[in-house]
Amino acid sequence: MTTGLLQSLEAYQRFDPPGWIDVYRAFPFWAGLCGAALGLLMLMFGNGRLFRLAAGPLGALVAVLWAPLVAAKLGLTANAGQVTLGAAIALGGLGFMFPPGGLFFIVGVPGGLIAGELVGGSDWMLGFFPGLLVTGALAAAAHRFLGAIASAAFGGWLLILGLLSALSPLGSLSASLAGQPWGCIIAAGLFAIAGAVFQLFVRLSPDQRARVADEKRRGKKRRSEQKAMEDRWANYSKNKGLDT
Repeated sequence: MTTGLLQSLEAYQRFDPPGWIDVYRAFPFWAGLCGAALGLLMLMFGNGRLFRLAAGPLGALVAVLWAPLVAAKLGLTANAGQVTLGAAIALGGLGFMFPPGGLFFIVGVPGGLIAGELVGGSDWMLGFFPGLLVTGALAAAAHRFLGAIASAAFGGWLLILGLLSALSPLGSLSASLAGQPWGCIIAAGLFAIAGAVFQLFVRLSPDQRARVADEKRRGKKRRSEQKAMEDRWANYSKNKGLDT
């Protein structure tokens, strides 16, 4: 399964929509169900603590897809496999532990590659590293906004691939759906747009949720203090009546 998955992921290194969809064939039925459920969660609640579940795999995916290209550009072709493995572990771990840092590389590496290709020739590094730093820094600064978009895009794509994998035991239905790659891509895009809109404009932000929780705690504390004061006053009045 692992070898087939890695081979399927090679399609993401080029413009190959049918190959992007065929990744679902590397997953069994139960993995498709789990992936679809996780994708739905990422669509609705990915811009928060759950974002690390997207930032980790996305960071590792960026390393698997583009670390060999970066290694080749830097003259490290002899150790490209080791560089790719190390980068995948590092970026995956960074995404899990510190999502804004993972987002720096998730956006920064493609941005640096584009800048390097624009400069071209022997000056490739002069375009790559500034492009990496600028686009990565902008992504980290706007991590809430980009986190919602990234988690929604990841969730939408995972939902589609998971459903295709879960439907594979039903015969030709899954294959016929996968035979329309642009339809699957459009469906994933619509899910992603809906999820991003929900996370950004409907669901409360982490700061807003923290303020609401703080207000609830203060209200509960005020009610408990008021009840304690009423109990003391009742006890005082009762004791005063007994003394009289």
